Amino acid sequence: MIMNGPTAERQRHVILDLLRGLALLGIALANFPEFALWTFLSEEQQAALPTASLDRVVRYLQYLLVDGKFYTIFSLLFGIGFSLILAHHGRRLFLRRMLILVVIGFLHLMFIWSGDILLLYAVGGLLLTLIVKVSDRNLLVVALLLILVPVGLDALTEYRELDFARPFYERWWQVATSQGITEANFATWLRDAQSYPQMFAFLLQGACERMWEFVEGHRLPKVVGLFILGYLIGKRQLYARLPGLPLRHIALWSSLLGFPLSALYAWSATSDRPWGLTLHSLLYALSVVSLAAAYIAAVCLFYLRRPQAPVHRWLAAPGRMALTNYISQSLTGIFLFYGVGLGFGTSVGLIYVEAIALSVFLCQILLSRLWLRYFRFGLLEWIWRLLTYGHYFPLRRTATPSARQEG
Repeated sequence: MIMNGPTAERQRHVILDLLRGLALLGIALANFPEFALWTFLSEEQQAALPTASLDRVVRYLQYLLVDGKFYTIFSLLFGIGFSLILAHHGRRLFLRRMLILVVIGFLHLMFIWSGDILLLYAVGGLLLTLIVKVSDRNLLVVALLLILVPVGLDALTEYRELDFARPFYERWWQVATSQGITEANFATWLRDAQSYPQMFAFLLQGACERMWEFVEGHRLPKVVGLFILGYLIGKRQLYARLPGLPLRHIALWSSLLGFPLSALYAWSATSDRPWGLTLHSLLYALSVVSLAAAYIAAVCLFYLRRPQAPVHRWLAAPGRMALTNYISQSLTGIFLFYGVGLGFGTSVGLIYVEAIALSVFLCQILLSRLWLRYFRFGLLEWIWRLLTYGHYFPLRRTATPSARQEG
């Protein structure tokens, strides 16, 4: 039966919101070094910060435990969401939803933060609709090949000197130069920007830089591959059959594979890839997928062991309004670190940056719980749904005790 409205609360699966909340935490930990402009600093400037020795340890741990793992979880959840929408509403509604996300992602990229991922997700989502009639077995093969495509492309770059991203790199610096942005002032531009037009000048070149990053990192094939894996998980409704899954074995073997590979990847990333680009790319591909699987299995095991634990409801709350919280992380980063806000950028060591990211996420948990006590959706989720379904439905909860308890 095709339904004509968003998912009702009784139809939601807490484990999916819980994992989405966990992914939001990881995304904050990954993104805030960019907001704080720490990653824009040269090695000499990073070394001059008073927390430099601790920052090196934190940076290694970030590559080991965070980098790539949580956007992998988010991508899998995106694919699961596609399977749910396809089952309940059909492909046409999902296409409309993705086209709206294209607009949201473009606005976020151009006017708020150059590190946007929504536009890439929207494009990948549109491509995902092309594979719904392919057999599950073939889809699994396609997904694995797409995840490994970047390794092959990086091998061509390393051994055949095929630089696929070079035109995008040149275009990026053409735009940057036209805005007066150079390597000398790149790290401090946003810290020193005292007006939005100055900030927008950086965002304009930043959008070009982001396109270069997508091509240079071969992001689209790996994201679509993860979407497909998530779609297959959702199609088989594995999230609703957790007690029958070998979660202990998945957690164990994924950890045994993922942690050593991720340790090697982290060492490679912090040592300027001494084994070459291709092996670095392979370590990344294998480590992020295996460790993300370990994280997911561990969370599912804890959820099954204590399904009524309050921590599940608290962590699921920001996951239920992930779009709103993702955008609000960007706005918070701007306020804290850019010159149009408090201007703390480039002056804060990485260990403090990650502490700030964790604090921001804890605030989002509290605010999400409070918001969902009175409202059915996050604000941006509500707008997205209004545009997707094409008719009005209330944002505010019915003022009954039972409704408030559900929040």
